[in-house]
Amino acid sequence: MPDTDPHRSWTMSQVAQKDTKPEMTVRRLIHGMGYRYRLHRRGLPGTPDLVFASRRKVIFVHGCFWHGHADESCKLSRPPKSRLEYWGPKLARNAERDRDNEEKLRADGWDVLIVWECQLRDQSDLTQRITTFLEAV
Repeated sequence: MPDTDPHRSWTMSQVAQKDTKPEMTVRRLIHGMGYRYRLHRRGLPGTPDLVFASRRKVIFVHGCFWHGHADESCKLSRPPKSRLEYWGPKLARNAERDRDNEEKLRADGWDVLIVWECQLRDQSDLTQRITTFLEAV
C-alpha cells in the first residue's frame, strides 16, 4: 500500500457514496414534480440512485470528479494535481464501470438518465430533461 498522509486518507474515507448533496437536490426536485421512486435498488447493475420500476427507468446522479465527466465546459471534473499515477487509472476505472452498468441496464430493458453534478445549476433545463425522460414511452 502506498505511503499516504493519514489526514488525507481520513478525508477521502469521509466522501459519501449515497445521499450526497447533488443526489438530494435531484431527489427533492423530482419529488416536487410529483414523481415517486425507489432509492438504491440492489440487484440492478450499478445500484441506480433513483429507480422508477413501473416505467423501467433509472437515474444516476454522478459527481463530475468521481465519474470523470468528459464535458470540456465542466469545471468540476478537473484532474487532481498530485498522485496522478493513482488517480488517472482510478477515475478511468470508475468511468468504465459506469459505461458497463449502463450497457447492462439497457440490455435488460431499462432506460437510463445520467444527471451530472454540474447540470444542477440550471434547474429549469434539468426539470425539462427529467420530465422528457420520465414521460417518454
